[in-house]
Amino acid sequence: MDKLKLEILGLSSSQSQSGSFALVLGEVGGNRRLPIIIGMFEAQAIAIEIEKIVPNRPMTHDLFKSFAHNFNFTIKEIIISDLKEGVFFGKIVCSDGFREVEIDARPSDAIAIGLRFGVEIFTYEAILAEAGIVLGEEDEDESDEAPKAKASASKANPKGFMDKLKDFSMDKLQELLTEMLGKEDYEKAAKIRDEMNKRN
Repeated sequence: MDKLKLEILGLSSSQSQSGSFALVLGEVGGNRRLPIIIGMFEAQAIAIEIEKIVPNRPMTHDLFKSFAHNFNFTIKEIIISDLKEGVFFGKIVCSDGFREVEIDARPSDAIAIGLRFGVEIFTYEAILAEAGIVLGEEDEDESDEAPKAKASASKANPKGFMDKLKDFSMDKLQELLTEMLGKEDYEKAAKIRDEMNKRN
C-alpha cells in the first residue's frame, strides 16, 4: 500500500471529551485532516517538543530516545497503520542498521517519539478515506490564517495569564519560567517563553 505523508497542524483541548486533546494531522499536498483524540500526558509530550521546551528531568519519550541512542538504533518513520472501531493504531519503524522492526504503539506515543527523532509521519489511503475530514475552500482560507505546526497543549489557559505576562519584567519572567518548569506546567512555560521571545 502507498503511504501518505502527514504533518502536525494543531493540538487543542477536545470539545467532546473532557481531559482529552485533539491532535490534528494534515495530508501533505492534500486538503484532508485526520483528527485523533489523545490523552493529556501525550498532548503535553507532543507540545513541549514542538515548542522546544527542555524539561528539568527526562520525560518518558525522552527516555526512549536516550535508550535508543545508547543501544545504536534509530527511528526511521511513524505510521498511523490501522483504524478499528474508532481506535487508531500506530507503528514505530526502527532500525539498528542491519534489520528493520515495526513496533506497535498508540499513535500519540509514536508521534511524540517521532518528533524527538525528527522523522516523518505517514498513514494509508484507506485510513484517510474512512476517518479524514475534507476541508472546503472556506475552511482552507481560515486554516491558512493560523500558524501551522504551532501547537499548544491546552486552550484552557485563561487570557488573564497572558495579559499579566506583559506587565512583568524580563527578570520576573525568567523567574516565573523556572517556577513553571519546576512544576512541569509546560503549557504556561511555553506562553512565558513566547512573551520573552517577543521582547528579544
